Amino acid sequence: NAEFVCHMEEVLDLYHESYDPQRPLVCFDEGTKQLIEEVKTPLPMQPGMPQRYDYEYERHGTANLFVFFEPLQGWRHIEVTDRRTMIDYAHCMKALVDDFYPDADVIRVVQDNLNTHKPASLYEAFPPTEAKRILSHLEFHYTPKHGSWLNMAEIELNVLSNQCLDRRIGNKSFLVSEIAAWQKLRNRKAASTNWRFTTQDARIKLKHLYPSLDA
Repeated sequence: NAEFVCHMEEVLDLYHESYDPQRPLVCFDEGTKQLIEEVKTPLPMQPGMPQRYDYEYERHGTANLFVFFEPLQGWRHIEVTDRRTMIDYAHCMKALVDDFYPDADVIRVVQDNLNTHKPASLYEAFPPTEAKRILSHLEFHYTPKHGSWLNMAEIELNVLSNQCLDRRIGNKSFLVSEIAAWQKLRNRKAASTNWRFTTQDARIKLKHLYPSLDA
């Protein structure tokens, strides 16, 4: 599929560019966390026996997670929201421009093709002059359909899920505090992703995805 290959190579080439503080590369993704509260207090860990949870629990809906990840600097930020609408997305992009990278000329954003991940979302949320101002500092690069593995923010979201969210969390405020502690530690370590897959690798290992030019 030519379109898949085009978007894939565009993202892969971006990942191997040198760091430019005026044109930072930020990966953006979304996830969810189901809020589940314990009905009974878990039994504490004992020698030879892990902590034990009762099978009963109460559901308290879900929280949305917006993930920002700048791999070359080992920085990430997770925004916890109630929803994942166009308006929520637009406010994330505004924060990216005004709060996280106010001195950057252009922020290159790698993201997937969700219907909310569009410039139009900014115009839904803000007056035209404000939407245009924010967009003038953003450059969107989309991963191909069925190619979310190309987004390094998805890898970071998996790390978050495995290290912090693989347990029952009953309410949003506790979720926010736990994620903040995890985020602070990861940022202090400048933990990043050792991305080695290149366009040249793709042309060899994923040759079957490239359109055939045989007559």
